[in-house]
Amino acid sequence: MNNLCVAHRGFSGKAPENTLAAIRMAIAMPFVHWMELDVQLSKDGVPVVIHDFTLDRTTNGHGKVRNMDWEHIRRLDAGSWKGRSFRGERVPSLEEVLSLASGRLRLNIELKTVGNMYPGIEQKVTDLISSKGMRDDVILTSFDTDVLKKIKEIDPRFRTGLIFDSRFGNPARRLHELECSLLSISFSRLNPRLAKVLTEQGVKIMAWTVNKGKEMRRLADMHSDIMICTNRPDIWGDTFLNV
Repeated sequence: MNNLCVAHRGFSGKAPENTLAAIRMAIAMPFVHWMELDVQLSKDGVPVVIHDFTLDRTTNGHGKVRNMDWEHIRRLDAGSWKGRSFRGERVPSLEEVLSLASGRLRLNIELKTVGNMYPGIEQKVTDLISSKGMRDDVILTSFDTDVLKKIKEIDPRFRTGLIFDSRFGNPARRLHELECSLLSISFSRLNPRLAKVLTEQGVKIMAWTVNKGKEMRRLADMHSDIMICTNRPDIWGDTFLNV
């Protein structure tokens, strides 16, 4: 299948992002083989799946994720903001997400950290993935190049991906230096020349966040290997499969 569909934080267009409900909805679509999600650490060191550094936008809690114990985070309502039918949906741990996705979805896991915000996050995440036997089903991504280097030091068998920031200049060279096998890039920054250079180097490209059929088509015309990360996998299906 060309231009693989990656469910961005699950089926986040219709369900609350990064929740088990969003993941189940993505799994229910037979053409979704990949999902992108975000991981941080609770105060007591549990890898939790949430995008923002604070709890405020996607839960009924307040404050920074890193200042809250897992017992507190897991009791929060992470669904009501999206709709009454999702009331009571929780912030999942990475372990819960891995268990649900195992054998069903491959995962692009972004380690959400800046500097030394989450010491040891690389070891905790890689240990958990290895304990589930899912190393080959996961790619670990970050804006932070030190995080990517640390992952390779822990276990070079893990695949890593650089999330593109314009400060990096030439991403092709940076990817080679970091031994990354994927570039995660905003679809608006991707051009045919870069797509051609990277695919010839054997680097996978994931373009985000693409929610319109015409933009999906434009990326498909650019290169058949570009993975399309979307909040709306149903639109991907309408565009490429007419389902």
